[in-house]
Amino acid sequence: MLPTRVSLLERMKDWQNQASWQEFFDTYWKLIYGVARRANLNDAEAQDAVQEVLVHVARQMPGFKYDPAIGSFKGWLLTKTRWCVIEQLRRRGRVATSPEGDSTTGAEAVEQMADPSAPPMDEVWEKEWQQNLLEAALIRLKRRFDPLKLQMFDFYVRKEFSAEEVAARFGVPVEQVYLAKHRVTEALKAEVERLERDVT
Repeated sequence: MLPTRVSLLERMKDWQNQASWQEFFDTYWKLIYGVARRANLNDAEAQDAVQEVLVHVARQMPGFKYDPAIGSFKGWLLTKTRWCVIEQLRRRGRVATSPEGDSTTGAEAVEQMADPSAPPMDEVWEKEWQQNLLEAALIRLKRRFDPLKLQMFDFYVRKEFSAEEVAARFGVPVEQVYLAKHRVTEALKAEVERLERDVT
């Protein structure tokens, strides 16, 4: 689940609040790891990048004051992730500058990684971020939505079964498949919008 990030960050100022730190890790490690992997880091490097992001966050928490007027939480976390990816590339010997060096040089280094056809990191981050929000929205819906409608939606939309196949599998008229898709889609849109207000 993605709760309001501001409240989570406030709770994380307490080093002893292990539940909040675990919540932060559970919420964001896949996002950071996925972006690192798409930046051409191998599995071990990507895991190291995740740990380094967590260390950076931990160091800043005691005096951290989140101000959305200065920048979004999403942008702040991307910056931390970007520098940790650069650091992994530097250790590999492919980037000469350190995270303390010129930010433009560091950003260019990330964009000039092994695969020249790879999309820019900002684009990768946005895609992974939206996927993360969608997964979180689905988790929230599971608590209050009819499980049958969610299963039909999953088969029809995510697994790309035909409406007729879904109807036959669940023993319902095909119209119920279309209705489930419509209701779940609308609920998902509303939940994603709510999450975006909370976390960006």
